[in-house]
Amino acid sequence: MPRRAAQRIRLISCSATITDSRTVVFIDAGHYIGKSGRNGTADSGHASAYHGRPRSEVMTLSAQFVLLEQEALLHITGPDTLKFLQGQTTCDAAAVTAAQAVVGAYCTPKGRMVCDFLLGQLGEEHYALRLRRSVADVAASTFGKYIVFSKADIAPERSDWQVVGIWGESSAQALSELGIDVPGGRYQSTAGEGWLLVQLDDEGHYLEAWIDMQEHSAQYDRLRQALQAGDANAWNGAQIRAGIGRVEDTTSEMFLPQDLNYDVTSHVNFSKGCYTGQEIVARLHYRGKAKRRAYPTVAATTEQPAAGVALYAAGKSQSVGTVVNSGRDGDQVLCLVSATREGLEQGLRVGSEDGPLLEALPLPYALED
Repeated sequence: MPRRAAQRIRLISCSATITDSRTVVFIDAGHYIGKSGRNGTADSGHASAYHGRPRSEVMTLSAQFVLLEQEALLHITGPDTLKFLQGQTTCDAAAVTAAQAVVGAYCTPKGRMVCDFLLGQLGEEHYALRLRRSVADVAASTFGKYIVFSKADIAPERSDWQVVGIWGESSAQALSELGIDVPGGRYQSTAGEGWLLVQLDDEGHYLEAWIDMQEHSAQYDRLRQALQAGDANAWNGAQIRAGIGRVEDTTSEMFLPQDLNYDVTSHVNFSKGCYTGQEIVARLHYRGKAKRRAYPTVAATTEQPAAGVALYAAGKSQSVGTVVNSGRDGDQVLCLVSATREGLEQGLRVGSEDGPLLEALPLPYALED
């Protein structure tokens, strides 16, 4: 099939999976990729973002890229950077090296998340937090209150480094053909002068490239020449299918980590020492049960609901959830929601009891409760 072939071809139902270097065919209408675990979720702890798609789709898997303008990098430098972040955030910042990134969150003392992030090393004593651009100023201001006591500096105004999303089943192959060393596992990283490459999944289908666009824009030009131009909404949609939630400005200080499944997606390390909000987060983990969990859904509407919009169940006047993120997959509007299990089973509606219906998609990892 040509590299720029149409992304979907509907096929009649049968049982087969056909693959080549560019295209994968899922055939068996009405069923989903992979074995199902309890509650319709995949058996593996971390499944591919392609889980949840009907097998009746044929997807072109040539590598795509997009400049993720909704993302920002918050730079922190100095010998105490990791020590500072270790005492402030949910992740094990001490594990970060040039070859290993980590995901995490920064919480208020009440355990509500100000932001989520991906933390990577850009150079000696030079680190960056990739987070939503809409929360970057708030995060910088919050970190800034405490970093003054450490041998570290925060640079909230830097815009020289940019974030590029790369996805598709042939992503690793395409990058290797450019002479780029591709990481070998989830959140592992490789680096060179003016760039960092982080793998976001186990298979190498989803990666982020952080590039110094001022001094090393040639690295971005190489990607543009070798990969197909994609769309940020498609990237967002893929992350929603993967069950990965992001904190936006309208939801900052709204969610506990467990509300976005961060306790099972490696965003929270329960073995590390103290950090801001740990008492609340740990108590819920060891002694309680999350009232709300994150689920990918497809919306019966052409308009993308905004993050923070309330969700309702039919016949219920009280909100049972919240829109976390939204994106598109072709003509479909996808939403990641944080909602009660009961509300999800009854049928979630956006904005009111009579709002657009949300249809649940399989969650590609198992929840613990």
